[in-house]
Amino acid sequence: MDIYLPIANLSVNAWVMIALGAGVGLLSGMFGVGGGFLTTPLLIVYGIPPTVAAASAASQVTGASVSGVFAHFRRGGVDTVMGGVLVAGGVLGSLFGAWLFRLLQQWGQIDTTIAITYVLLLGTIGLLMLREAVGAIAVARGRRAPPPRRRRHHPLVAALPFRMRFYASGLYISPLAPLLLGFATGILTILLGVGGGFVLVPAMIFLLGMSTQVVVGTSLFQILFVTAAATMVHATTTKAVDIVLAGLLLVGSVVGAQVGARFAARAKPEYLRLALALMVLAVAFRIGLGLGWRPDDIYSVELS
Repeated sequence: MDIYLPIANLSVNAWVMIALGAGVGLLSGMFGVGGGFLTTPLLIVYGIPPTVAAASAASQVTGASVSGVFAHFRRGGVDTVMGGVLVAGGVLGSLFGAWLFRLLQQWGQIDTTIAITYVLLLGTIGLLMLREAVGAIAVARGRRAPPPRRRRHHPLVAALPFRMRFYASGLYISPLAPLLLGFATGILTILLGVGGGFVLVPAMIFLLGMSTQVVVGTSLFQILFVTAAATMVHATTTKAVDIVLAGLLLVGSVVGAQVGARFAARAKPEYLRLALALMVLAVAFRIGLGLGWRPDDIYSVELS
């Protein structure tokens, strides 16, 4: 069943878009990521213009996060205080990211910038996650000794002033650390149409030292509000949000997030991290291939 997308200016198969949304929603509930890091590049591969893909994916991530947050709230897995600080930083970052997005559009470099940023970011994050997941599996199987106990949070985070207590996360750190982390993910949300969870979740664990029981739920809490703000910014500034495309993706993602949250409670975390790492690397490779692969139709434009 084909349906026309007014902003993207092309027709797509509605069932494919719904299935894509369901898969992304599943990831949202399982890993605490909004899923935009897969939605945007998969839409680009399908043929959606990168600017429309990034803006519309932010809308879809909002819906997927709503469903996932409710599931984790029922399990007591959300630190609302930490989430509030992350949201404040994310909203500020999304405003800065919107200015940067418009600037790159004026220069005519936004599509290339999105693709290159995806390759570099996903490739780096994927390799780090793969190394950590393989090590965790080796420890679980008794092939390697457990790593030495480390500090709860990074020394740079410990050095920041104005400490406060985050009781649900079991932390006593400066709110400046999650504020800056939220700011960075806000920029990513605008530029790439991602919730930032694939960066936020590892950072919350390894930099902030948050309790793993609340990391996924708190990540989705932040993603929910920041992607909602990013959607409004895109709708009022870049005018790149395709509401038809976002609606098709949302239909599948809301259901997928609930299924993912239940599956995450039963699966072994080290194998979940391994699966996520492999998916991230596969997407990075596909986008990188698209940047370097010679197109079938080569043309040039000359000004006279």
